[in-house]
Amino acid sequence: MKLLLVEDDKTTAEFIIRGLKEHGHTTDHADNGLDGLVLAQEGQYDVIILDRMLPRLDGLTVLRTLREAGNGTPVIMLTAMGSIEDRVTGLSAGAEDYLVKPFAFAELHARIGALARRAPLQYQASTVLHVGDLEMDLIKRRVVRAGKVLDLQPMEFKLLEFLLRHAGQVVTRTMLLEGVWDFHFDPKTNVVETHISRLRAKVDRDFDKALIQTVRGAGYRIDAPA
Repeated sequence: MKLLLVEDDKTTAEFIIRGLKEHGHTTDHADNGLDGLVLAQEGQYDVIILDRMLPRLDGLTVLRTLREAGNGTPVIMLTAMGSIEDRVTGLSAGAEDYLVKPFAFAELHARIGALARRAPLQYQASTVLHVGDLEMDLIKRRVVRAGKVLDLQPMEFKLLEFLLRHAGQVVTRTMLLEGVWDFHFDPKTNVVETHISRLRAKVDRDFDKALIQTVRGAGYRIDAPA
């Protein structure tokens, strides 16, 4: 695989690059956010490993810039900021994964492999996501369907955003656990099913056609009705 590492800490960067080389991967490296953004925009990478706290341009700004430009390369965000709020912020900005320092290289390598097997997402260049008559404004944190404003809780908003970013695609329970709740294991709870049910009650119940579909044996999909 060809990877991009954007990390300003020399020791951490050398540790990661050495490990990736031992596994046969090629890694381009930038030690600041501005150079990392340029490389990400000009190059073709399987996965981007992005530190959050960077000189010249912080990691969140780099990530948001890439997503707004339609760059769907999978991103693993590295950071010492490990609170739930920090992880939610990173994932909401468009990261597919979030790894807190210090970490074991084996875990990083496993997550890189998992992301590389996914097809790159095509992010909309707008801060507004659409499916059918449903519109989500990411800046105003506002969701409207057929002119009606929907009152969503923060996790419902995040779940709907994830579905919209994968509009027309089947998303599995595992993808939702990792992308919305940042669980890299199955907690053996019905958290996904419960939140999907609550979201449907607000997005679909009062409308003629449902947007959120269950794909039996596979997962869920949001799509405009035919």
